[in-house]
Amino acid sequence: MATLDIWSSSELAELKPITLGVLRSNATRRHGVTRWKLGSSPPLVSKKVDTIDLHPQLLTEKWLAYGAKVLFHEYLHALGNIKHDSAFYSLESLWPSKEAKEMGRSFTTEMSENRAQWIWRCAKCSVSHYRQRRSNGRYQCRKCGKVLQDVTNTT
Repeated sequence: MATLDIWSSSELAELKPITLGVLRSNATRRHGVTRWKLGSSPPLVSKKVDTIDLHPQLLTEKWLAYGAKVLFHEYLHALGNIKHDSAFYSLESLWPSKEAKEMGRSFTTEMSENRAQWIWRCAKCSVSHYRQRRSNGRYQCRKCGKVLQDVTNTT
């Protein structure tokens, strides 16, 4: 963040005391979160930030580049950029790694597939949907209209 020359050294120094933690390992859609201290209302200063939590898988070698990008995203929130608006996204786009920017969807997909207990599969066109619950024949394939079958996820 210091190499981007957008924030002053005093602003960046406010990020150092923020505690870093991890989310529950079964989180699938949330990759990181900025948690504010009770009774404080964002967006003024990072001193009101309690912790920044990242998904534990982002700390593995496979996802480390994406984890750094998610931490950058959360630091932007801690610096007072609360809303996901055009100003926030213009700052977020300054992250130098193009590869890391594109890893979010594959991370979500992998976390969903790992957590799913069932796969709703179409026998006709082989489309698969990873789910926590059985479909019990209640759902049809959007592509061909055939009833989806429940298959136990073994991954």
